Amino acid sequence: MFHSCSVIREAKTMETKNIAPSFDRASELKAFDETKTGVKGLVDSGISQIPRIFHHSSVKLANPEPVSSDLLHLKTIPTIDLGGRVFEDELKHKNAIEKIKEAAEKWGFFQVINHGVSLELLEKMKDGVRGFHEQSPEVRKDFYSRDLTRKFQYSSNFDLYSSPAANWRDTVACTMDPDPSTRYSRDLDVTIEYSEQVMNLGEFLFTLLSEALGLNPNHLNDMDCSKGLIMLCHYYPPCPEPDLTLGTSQHADNTFLTVLLPDQIEGLQVLREGYWFNVPHVPGALIINIGDLLQLITNDKFVSLEHRVLANRATRARVSVAGFFTTAMRPNPTMYGPIRELVSKENPPKYRETTIRDYTAYFSAKGLDGTSALLHFKI
Repeated sequence: MFHSCSVIREAKTMETKNIAPSFDRASELKAFDETKTGVKGLVDSGISQIPRIFHHSSVKLANPEPVSSDLLHLKTIPTIDLGGRVFEDELKHKNAIEKIKEAAEKWGFFQVINHGVSLELLEKMKDGVRGFHEQSPEVRKDFYSRDLTRKFQYSSNFDLYSSPAANWRDTVACTMDPDPSTRYSRDLDVTIEYSEQVMNLGEFLFTLLSEALGLNPNHLNDMDCSKGLIMLCHYYPPCPEPDLTLGTSQHADNTFLTVLLPDQIEGLQVLREGYWFNVPHVPGALIINIGDLLQLITNDKFVSLEHRVLANRATRARVSVAGFFTTAMRPNPTMYGPIRELVSKENPPKYRETTIRDYTAYFSAKGLDGTSALLHFKI
């Protein structure tokens, strides 16, 4: 079934000959897309060299590590204890807010423990993602689509035809709020329960982030920052040539906030001060990162740092679930710009107003090309 794909034929040819085959990128992309089985289909075919459509430039693959003594203290993103979302006293409450404030201003990323989502549910969610992607290709094909408006959509690389190089990753996208799809794979039934927990956690985090900005605790929630949730269930198969490609290209998230559930296989890196920092696995933790839209409305008070995922070097697949807080999938005519309380004559607005839908449309059209969508909205 997969072996008729010209993408696989090209990879097989490269394995048996020392000459570079002719390369028609558009045709190879189309051939790969039409298999409707993603990167998992390539791996299942037994290839030992990746097709050229997945080759990234050496610049994109560069992995400089900090050597300056000034940067040695920046080992990784901070981990913050949320105390089960119930702080025993005001001192612990203030301490958590200060840690979140520092993380949001300097890293744009932090991990949270004691976040109130059960470890059992986290494992069930990861098992569900793995179960979907590892079921028969005939079943997966039934959900395959490039229609980004579908509420349950399986594909490989949403920006396949616009990005400079494809990533070694397949994805299921689920719109959970508003109105989740009624057409699900049985493996992902758990997304309903998990998404409810993530939305509750999101409301709590937006409360703490509001306080970290010196605003009323309800400010960001009242702006509907916690309304709307899209979940991307990523599957990163083992890669036979991980030094030639990436799992996810360098990018920043086009959201208010992202809640990421990783598994034990590491690969996420955050770009800070020109260096890529590895994000370590913390058992039971969720990874939180500030999105572009939160950087925009806080007028750069909080930062949305670029990040990427390395190609999977392990012998088994890596999975992750990214929960994006955005109202891109619901009618929302609200114009979002820097919050009035955060601007002044000395600190004027740095961004023009935009709707969530317009921002998302620009981001999707641009693709994961390593540039920030925020630049397009700078004043």
